[in-house]
Amino acid sequence: MGNSAEWIAEASTVCRIADLAARDEEVLLLAEKRAADRQHAKGKLTARERIELLVDPGSFVEVDRLNRHRCTDFGMADNRPYGDGVVTGQATVDGRPVCVFSQDFTVFGGSMGEAFGEKVLKVMDLALTIGCPVIGINDSGGARIQEGVVALAYYAELARRNAHASGVVPQISLIMGPCAGGAVYTPAITDFTVMAGETSHMFVTGPEVVSATTGETVTAAELGGARVNSEMSGNVHYRANDEQDALDWVRTLLGYLPSNNLDTCPEYASTADLRLGERDESLDALVPDSPHRGYDMYRLIEALVDDGDILEVQKDFAANMICAFARIEGRSVGVVANQPLCQAGVIDIDASEKAARFVRFCDAFGIPLLTLADVPGYLPGVGQERAGIIRRGAKLVYAYAEATVPKVTVVVRKAYGGGYAVMGSKHLGADVNLAWPTAEIAVMGAEAAVTVLYRRELHAVAGTAREATRLRLVREYRERFATPYAAAERGYVDRVIRPATTRIEVTRALRLLRTKRQELPARKHGNIPL
Repeated sequence: MGNSAEWIAEASTVCRIADLAARDEEVLLLAEKRAADRQHAKGKLTARERIELLVDPGSFVEVDRLNRHRCTDFGMADNRPYGDGVVTGQATVDGRPVCVFSQDFTVFGGSMGEAFGEKVLKVMDLALTIGCPVIGINDSGGARIQEGVVALAYYAELARRNAHASGVVPQISLIMGPCAGGAVYTPAITDFTVMAGETSHMFVTGPEVVSATTGETVTAAELGGARVNSEMSGNVHYRANDEQDALDWVRTLLGYLPSNNLDTCPEYASTADLRLGERDESLDALVPDSPHRGYDMYRLIEALVDDGDILEVQKDFAANMICAFARIEGRSVGVVANQPLCQAGVIDIDASEKAARFVRFCDAFGIPLLTLADVPGYLPGVGQERAGIIRRGAKLVYAYAEATVPKVTVVVRKAYGGGYAVMGSKHLGADVNLAWPTAEIAVMGAEAAVTVLYRRELHAVAGTAREATRLRLVREYRERFATPYAAAERGYVDRVIRPATTRIEVTRALRLLRTKRQELPARKHGNIPL
């Protein structure tokens, strides 16, 4: 009888717990339904819907779902929703672990308070502990005013976590709504930032503050919309058409990256083959006969990588420099290339900083670098000099010199002056340097060089004879200096190759370098010219 009584009491307890759990679940689901209605009315998804679209179906495990704020001021005591405005947890993408936090704008405008901050820090610490990427989905009004300095403290704590995780695990930020004030700096520290369509904006100070302090009238889109951040400021690595496109891009990006700096990138089935059939005869005619005509560098990139597939980073910013992820023999590579169709492929401030950051990311996570050089040098001009091209242009020099991953360079056409040196030259530590017969490696172009070197001789000749003399000197300079063979004689170029065989040669070089080992001198860290 005693056992029966105990059984009845235990069953009663179980039922009571089940009832409480069901009631709590009902409350949560009702709150989520109301939140969904508010977000959908704005053309936006909810925090949980975004996570569900990002990760593998059924893989998301939420943590701290019942967490609530502890603020009792300003009428907050009676308004303590579960979750406190952010959804956090772990999941998988293509079967690989990730940690995620997604801000919920329907709860206090997605503002960060103490409980909110604790949840985000907890999931970031978890990402570092298990060594997996961390993805932050931002849709927030900023710091929670009611909680005062505590809210600001957690933004600083988050930035510290971002800094410590940098180069250890990939960090990706999605901007799905407002992101302003101190909140913008943590996405800026992460490795990749994605903005979604017309529903997002990102700026330090909003239009009202700008108007009050400077008198300028500007809209949120004009100040910090996706187009401005992707094309002009370069803060954003991909401008998505909508939220679904943003989430799809991140899923694709993760497929090129390792889970952490000690892991290797995922490998996929490869179609690469070193047989004769891998030659692309069309590459022999890619470079025009005239040095003043451009060609599309994407054509060469697509011919070299598996299935012609690339994932470009910052496509809308500094189009004269191409930075993209691709695969060769099923393995990830980072491609850095000049684009002759845009400013003749010259390196300016924006192009230098864009490429430097990309090179450093690839180096941090063990992704080999393939450099395709066709560069007339750094961009001259008063504007560039005054904007700091010396200091900011040096970032690319530093990035290549510091990188210890396998580095393969192909000089396609022109490689002049500082542009030759910085674009993966042997002198900055490239492992295998190849050149096409069309490559011109020199201090400057033949025509400019002749003008400097033979000024007196040209002035001594008049009329048509002067032009004939100039053309002869230009031809002689090219034959003697502006060829890949002069560099090859000194070992600065390892091989001069036929363009049609470039994929074969690059594949062989990357195979050779798979076991590369290189260490830099012991130090706390370098001092890149910021």
